[in-house]
Parts: sequence; structure tokens; C-alpha cells
Amino acid sequence: VCSMSRKGNCWDNAPTERFFSSLKREWLTGNLYPTREDATVDVRAYIAYYNSRRIHTTLGDIAPIEFEKYA
Repeated sequence: VCSMSRKGNCWDNAPTERFFSSLKREWLTGNLYPTREDATVDVRAYIAYYNSRRIHTTLGDIAPIEFEKYA
């Protein structure tokens, strides 16, 4: 069931905003890409890193993929 919050409540977007904040701060800062394809490849590399290797303190200091294995 999709959750719908009232106008002005940011809770539904919080996980997405956090992800994009991490992407910009940890991965993209200072990078210049000659083509859109180069940027797409790099963002996909970050998503793979984010899900498989980057530890998350809210998940008990394990990667999301590991967390899903034991959940």
C-alpha cells in the first residue's frame, strides 16, 4: 500500500533524499563527465557499491544486500 502524507510532510521522500545526498557528497563531488553515458555508468557503479559494499549504521553496520539475506 502506497503511503500518502499530508502536504508539507517530507517523510515519504526522506530515504530517497538521503540516497541522493550520499551520492552527491561521496561519489560525484568534483567529477566532470564528457558525456551523459559516462555519468550514467558512474552513477550505476555507485548504486552497486551502495547496495553491496557500503555499510549502513541503521542496518547494524552491514550492507543492504547482507541485511536482506538475514531479514
